[in-house]
Amino acid sequence: MPGNVPEQGSVMPFTDRADAARQLASALKHYAGKHPLVLAIPRGAVPMGVIIARALGGDLDVVLVRKLGAPGNPEFAVGAVDESGWTYLALHADMAGADSLYLDCERTAQLELLRRRRAKYTPGREPVSAAGRLVIVVDDGLATGASMIAALHAIREQRPSRLVCAVPVAPPETLRRLDQYADEVVCLELPRHFRAVGEFYRTFPQVEDEQVIACLNPH
Repeated sequence: MPGNVPEQGSVMPFTDRADAARQLASALKHYAGKHPLVLAIPRGAVPMGVIIARALGGDLDVVLVRKLGAPGNPEFAVGAVDESGWTYLALHADMAGADSLYLDCERTAQLELLRRRRAKYTPGREPVSAAGRLVIVVDDGLATGASMIAALHAIREQRPSRLVCAVPVAPPETLRRLDQYADEVVCLELPRHFRAVGEFYRTFPQVEDEQVIACLNPH
């Protein structure tokens, strides 16, 4: 069952992703020395993953998923897809106008983007295996939770010993949807009123591919 989820309360925004990562690392300190595998969801969570993996003495890699955007509103997720093609569809997908034809096209487009990202981010190597590992999946915040659900499902298929979801901020209803996908959920802020993840950061710049590559290939 998920744990370490605080009661709803007033939200103090994070200074930036580095600040959020340090706070998450503190909340995850019970895993320090257990050599966790920290898997960040690109792009925004990858710089955070560097800080968390270093603080806990773990390994860093990425878990690649892509949200399926709503027709006419690509930032609003109606689902998500992982690299295998497994797809999570939100209950509101139909109401958002995402019919089967649209979803097939959107899934195909996002799978192609995932293939390009894998080749760019981790060239010449396989993803770090999650089998038998303590795995912590990190994102910089959740809105619908679709991408995180796809990520957790993808990693669960590899049979980790324990699967943890760690995020700075998410709406309470989103966290409830994660119950069946993670062994533990660590979330620092559950705001009563939520519109976008970026609202809870003082600075929230876009993370570029070059930053992701530098984080994953420091040498």
